Amino acid sequence: MAGEIVMNITDRETRLALVEDGQVAEIHIERRGERGIVGNIYKGRVIKVLPGMQAAFVDIGLPRAAFLYVGDIHPPNHDLNFVAADEEEEDAEQQNDQIPEVMHDEVYEFTPIEDLLEEGQDILVQISKEPLGSKGARITSQISLPGRHLVFMPTVDHVGISRRIENEQERQRLKEIISSIKPSCCGVIVRTVSENENSEKLQADLSFLQGTWQRILEKEVTMRAPSLIYEDLDLCLRGVRDLFTEDVTRLIVDSQEYHHRILEFMDTFMPSMKSCVELYEGEEPVFEKFGIEMELNKALGRKIWLKSGGYINIDFTEALVAIDVNTGRYVGKRNLQETILKTNLEAAKEIAYQLRLRNIGGIIIVDFIDMDRAPDREKVTTALQEALKKDKQKTNILKISELGLVQMTRKRTRENLTRTLCEQCPHCEGKGFVKSLTTVSYEVLRAILSEISDSASSCIRVTAHPEVVKLLFEQESAQLEQMQKQYNTKIELTQDPHLSQEQYEVSAC
Repeated sequence: MAGEIVMNITDRETRLALVEDGQVAEIHIERRGERGIVGNIYKGRVIKVLPGMQAAFVDIGLPRAAFLYVGDIHPPNHDLNFVAADEEEEDAEQQNDQIPEVMHDEVYEFTPIEDLLEEGQDILVQISKEPLGSKGARITSQISLPGRHLVFMPTVDHVGISRRIENEQERQRLKEIISSIKPSCCGVIVRTVSENENSEKLQADLSFLQGTWQRILEKEVTMRAPSLIYEDLDLCLRGVRDLFTEDVTRLIVDSQEYHHRILEFMDTFMPSMKSCVELYEGEEPVFEKFGIEMELNKALGRKIWLKSGGYINIDFTEALVAIDVNTGRYVGKRNLQETILKTNLEAAKEIAYQLRLRNIGGIIIVDFIDMDRAPDREKVTTALQEALKKDKQKTNILKISELGLVQMTRKRTRENLTRTLCEQCPHCEGKGFVKSLTTVSYEVLRAILSEISDSASSCIRVTAHPEVVKLLFEQESAQLEQMQKQYNTKIELTQDPHLSQEQYEVSAC
């Protein structure tokens, strides 16, 4: 699977695209003043302990207090050999998500949060999830420091190997190396890029991370809460660290300054790969040159057409994301069941691709076209699972139901592409639709009657969108004349193109 990393860097924002086999697989965007904070470490102060929720709110200096769940607190009086290794090893591979989730509650009963924290207490925490919507950031006190080859966890005594390293002999070799060099009472996860690397590189990476942790501890002593103690790399260098695997053949960047920064970074962590870095100096913008700009715009659309002529719709709600599969223009060749199966199989691959491209997370409901045969439903479920194997984010999928519904979750640590690039429509206020002209005109007529009864004025002025005024003139003129005669009131209609279709004002002259 040949891959490329393309970076477009300006004074305002950094955009990074991961291209796999000629197709844009991931897009990451970081704007000045809106830099991602996942991985940052803060000295915070507990401002509220909630025993009923077994959680606490911590002031870390952000506009909204951060949320700390009891399961994310490093317990000082427990043996730490309880980490769910599979969860951690997978999470350690995730871009912008280097904070392993430790599933404590499956192993031992929690110490109540009121016995672990008290209001006013200072605590060292790390961002595990960006603030999403109206929610504050989610934090953990189980610190995790990602390097090029390793992830260092100073609060967990554990050795983990990335599940993407499948060769058992190589896994055992790496485990033996790490066990021999890691400090006691600390954890280390070996990342995928460490496969076939020598012990000297792993030792160098571990020493660098240990030194970083020591500097964090020293800074914690001198800083007052709330304050930022450690800031993770920016998107440019984070992308090099986390995405530049053996499958990536080259990295193209259009900034001379960042080209130099990347080469300096590689001198330290991956000198053998410096030859893969190219400075783009073409006149055409780099994202347009590689077709990424077009894919980015398409990724904001609701409807995605399939090659067969079918299509899928993606709709966002407050609680979940709904994906609907339709046959569209595809009519098949033999019979209805074959047509439905082919459309669903094609849709399964496209859905997995769109989830990764758009960074869609949380609860996802997929409404495949209804399939009568159980083997067909099994084929579609398998196809979706296979397509999701390329995705580094953790997903859980339930089997397809008889109604053709698939319930799944995808780990979410930052906003999806739509929320990053778009804002709520000022006209529909996020509903996705507006009241029809007829509906608004009837509302205006009712508002006129209400104003006449309230003010007993001899003149009523209506200000509305030009299309609403036009409809009132053309279709409701008889009703307006009748109201003027019946109530001995003059009604004036005024156009205001600055109003939305739903907005109007009815008042006494």
